[in-house]
Amino acid sequence: MTLSLTRCPAPAKLNLFLHVNGRRSDGYHLLQTVFQLIDRCDYLDAEVTDDGRITRTNDVPGVPEDSDLIVRAARLLQQHTNSQLGARLTLHKTLPMGGGLGGGSSDAATTLMALNALWQTGLSQQELMRISVQLGADVPFFLFGENAFAEGIGEELQPVQTPDCWYVVIEPGVHVPTPAIFSSDLLTRDTKPVKITDFPADEFVKWKNDLQSVACLLYPEVDKAVKWLNQFGAAKMTGSGACVFCAVSDESEADKIIMQHEGSWKLWKAKSLSIHPMMKKLQTKD
Repeated sequence: MTLSLTRCPAPAKLNLFLHVNGRRSDGYHLLQTVFQLIDRCDYLDAEVTDDGRITRTNDVPGVPEDSDLIVRAARLLQQHTNSQLGARLTLHKTLPMGGGLGGGSSDAATTLMALNALWQTGLSQQELMRISVQLGADVPFFLFGENAFAEGIGEELQPVQTPDCWYVVIEPGVHVPTPAIFSSDLLTRDTKPVKITDFPADEFVKWKNDLQSVACLLYPEVDKAVKWLNQFGAAKMTGSGACVFCAVSDESEADKIIMQHEGSWKLWKAKSLSIHPMMKKLQTKD
């Protein structure tokens, strides 16, 4: 049995568009979106232990161990499979919290994939996706393993072709709590549903994020970032914010945009991915 896996990638996602179509009786919002994987990642190290304990070896600022999604994901898998094994988990954070990049959800999904392999618990991709909804609505996407058109609360997924391109991403330096956006009276919840066939790959840039106008009103720094990046392309917010992105055709164009920024925001570039990098890692680990 393999006793550890190191540098397990947990990639960020971008929402190429995000429409709010309604709200269920339980308070969850009905959404349509396209999830795009990018090559900016957190990384997880996982080591098997035989004492049944799940521990995180390092501090993550602002995230107590027991509420960390990697710990919760490990315990969920352990309980679901009755595994007697434990794990020591180390999370190397790159992705910001409250950025709309899905960092916590991606970390949880990578934890499930890593420990399912290390503990040899043998759950299928579909089983992992099904139990992962308990951790958050975006977690199933990261287990899906490829770019997706998502509906429902984000758990109904279909594969979709997306542009092969680079992205410039701005971290505006503010934390946008998802509940603050979804609970706002300013949020419209009646965008007409669309079909996956409405979206040829080169047209994604034209579609909107219904959460963006609310975030821009509540958090002026997000609004400033959108306006600045709009100079170079169709800028939009990802998820419920705060990060803002635009697509560019190649890496050199991304570099030119980043060099023009002189303020306090954090700017970086990322390449689109078609397959979750953890899938490739698990295929080659043996």
